[in-house]
Amino acid sequence: MNIEARHSGLVRAVDTKGTVEGYMPGFGNDFETEALPGALPQGMNSPQKCNYGLYGEQLSGTAFTAPSHQNERTWCYRIRPSVKHTHRFKKIDLPLWKSAPLIDPDIISLGQYRWDPVEHTGQALTWLTGMRTMVTAGDVNTQTGMASHVYLVTESMKDDYFFSADGELLVVPQEGRLRFCTELGIIDIAPQEIAILPRGLVYRAEVLEGPCRGFVCENYGQKFQLPGRGPIGANCMANRRDFKTPVAAFEDREAASTVTVKWCGQFHETKIGHSPLDVVAWHGNYCPVKYDLKTYCPVGAILFDHPDPSIFTVLTAPSGIEGTANIDFALFRERWMVAENTFRPPWYHKNVMSELMGNIYGIYDAKPKGFVPGGMSLHNCMLPHGPDQQAFEGASNANLAPEKLDNTMSFMIETRFPQHLTPFAATAGHLQEDYIDCWGSLEKKFDGTPGVK
Repeated sequence: MNIEARHSGLVRAVDTKGTVEGYMPGFGNDFETEALPGALPQGMNSPQKCNYGLYGEQLSGTAFTAPSHQNERTWCYRIRPSVKHTHRFKKIDLPLWKSAPLIDPDIISLGQYRWDPVEHTGQALTWLTGMRTMVTAGDVNTQTGMASHVYLVTESMKDDYFFSADGELLVVPQEGRLRFCTELGIIDIAPQEIAILPRGLVYRAEVLEGPCRGFVCENYGQKFQLPGRGPIGANCMANRRDFKTPVAAFEDREAASTVTVKWCGQFHETKIGHSPLDVVAWHGNYCPVKYDLKTYCPVGAILFDHPDPSIFTVLTAPSGIEGTANIDFALFRERWMVAENTFRPPWYHKNVMSELMGNIYGIYDAKPKGFVPGGMSLHNCMLPHGPDQQAFEGASNANLAPEKLDNTMSFMIETRFPQHLTPFAATAGHLQEDYIDCWGSLEKKFDGTPGVK
């Protein structure tokens, strides 16, 4: 690396042919990267004096004494220490971004719910002003649970920056393209990709192609990790090499700027005179990451019966109960259906987990009508749900030849906590009041006589 490139205001290393090295492969790896040669100390973390007059600073994502296989931290070498990126805080209001606990006695969360897409209104919205919280679960103050949001973004943040002290954000675009200019590098994401923005990471969100709409899972608890594959073995599902972490990038820019912080569900802003995206080099394993959902390799039944939906887990965030997640993020994408003598769509069930689903594109096999791209549904814990009457009749009488499910990509955010509706979700007008009726036409087929009906 011997030259530099400026991109979106940031400087990052390029090779001698002028090609930007945007990402490094891996998930949970120990990375090292520098935007200027020699900016990264070798053999130690905290030299008496850093090259280029940089400051050494550690960003810790876990407690210092966490087990070594869980310990996450990144050493940053930056133009100014982070204490120069905050001044006096002023509380502000972002009225549609909510945090748990949020239990409104006038809102009933007990039920099966489905929403049409939240529509763009023509209003100018940034990453902060365009966030719309749908449900919350757990308690942000005790670092348990989560919240799910829809984002509507039409404008880039300009000299505005943000970080959340409450949790990491899992971003799932549904339309439009976004760029996250972060302290540790640049991440561009589009539909069929996801990104994870760690707790405490400072960034600016820019619109590459708008308007933008998508989903966000705000994880208050333990960080997302890859699920254990058990007897599946070392391959398939989400593979580590397909996750991408950005190379170092920095801004050295004097400009009146605003940093907004989310802390214990409240929002505060501070005014500074420069860009806080000034990390010239870094090494560690606490960093943002993106993932292409098209690289997810599904695993399923190849003879009979239907596995539990946990077989489609992409990422999981553990809770204090082994095997019962604070959050599971599962993906239902194109795949072959080959099971013999089997009802192939998801079966009817009640679950101790609460399931929120979002449609990225196409048709979901258990709900051919009503669950549209950009839409969401919620089936709270221990509430029965499953295929509607059309899906049931179609699957019960289908010719069970091998069938390719095409043009479909939906996801599920599942948690051990009940998910409570926000006032926006309950009253904004896109709630499908007749959703419960999709099961109303299911017929009694039992007549007391033996045999398959």
